[in-house]
Amino acid sequence: MLKPDIEDGQRSLADPAFRADVLAGLERRPRAIPARWFYDRRGSELFEAITDLPEYYPTRTEIGILDRIGNEVRDLVGPGRAVVEFGSGSSAKTPLLLRCVEPSAYVPIDISGDFLRDSSKTLSAAFPNLLVLPFEADFMRPLALPRTIADAPKLGFFPGSTIGNMTPLMATDLLRTMRASLGEGAMLLIGMDRIKSADILVPAYDDAAGVTAAFNMNLLDRMNRELDGTVPLYAFRHVARWNDDRARIEMHLEAVSDADFTVDGRPFSIAAGETIHTENSHKYGPRDARILLRTGGWTPVAEWTDPDGLFAVYLAEAQPERPAP
Repeated sequence: MLKPDIEDGQRSLADPAFRADVLAGLERRPRAIPARWFYDRRGSELFEAITDLPEYYPTRTEIGILDRIGNEVRDLVGPGRAVVEFGSGSSAKTPLLLRCVEPSAYVPIDISGDFLRDSSKTLSAAFPNLLVLPFEADFMRPLALPRTIADAPKLGFFPGSTIGNMTPLMATDLLRTMRASLGEGAMLLIGMDRIKSADILVPAYDDAAGVTAAFNMNLLDRMNRELDGTVPLYAFRHVARWNDDRARIEMHLEAVSDADFTVDGRPFSIAAGETIHTENSHKYGPRDARILLRTGGWTPVAEWTDPDGLFAVYLAEAQPERPAP
């Protein structure tokens, strides 16, 4: 996959999957663009800033859980596993896991290549005796992991409730893809955000400082840079809302005025009040989380949460593959 960090309108170098998803998303009704395209270098930096915001509880809550359960995780997974982190970002939570599980290697996977390499260098400096194998890829697709870890038992790491960005059907497919990539005997440590009051949820995605708004708007800026777009940023605003029927936070880019623009040479029009749906963040109760894991090919073996029940971390083991009929 080509790096997404393209400057100066070099649309010929833009990721073709990004181009295809943007054009298809703008043409469909209602309009929607997959959330994975938030994460060019600027988007990754903005997301890391979001995790430090007072309104954004998931990161600090999950860190608190991981810090507390290290010894239990070590006892359950055993030493010598290769830790494979899906969507590693800055790998901020990773040291908490690596210090306790005695891994044989660490494979961070991220779609933002430059950001991935920077965070890998930082982690290598912190763990000089650990083999770190950064892997630039879209983890939503089946992966052939580095041959270096082919024979090692694996522990998948998927923190941050990123699983919530997908519809339950997509999440199930991703869990199955992870199961196939990690192989027999693998385990998975995964974070999932819990259902709670909208008074807590909405501010976490619409902070007072406007960082999440900038994160959302950066998608339009990226379209202009990489796909030679003429999207007028002033014609849009960030919107976050709780959809109670679907148990999810939705993020949208709402047009505040009528706008005409082009992307990759194609003309588009949007009317005031229309939106481009950019992200979902599904929340799961305990029962639903376990059903999701089992449906995705994983058997839950342990569950931990914080004292307020805001967030949960699950450890699961790969279900044996069924023989072909």
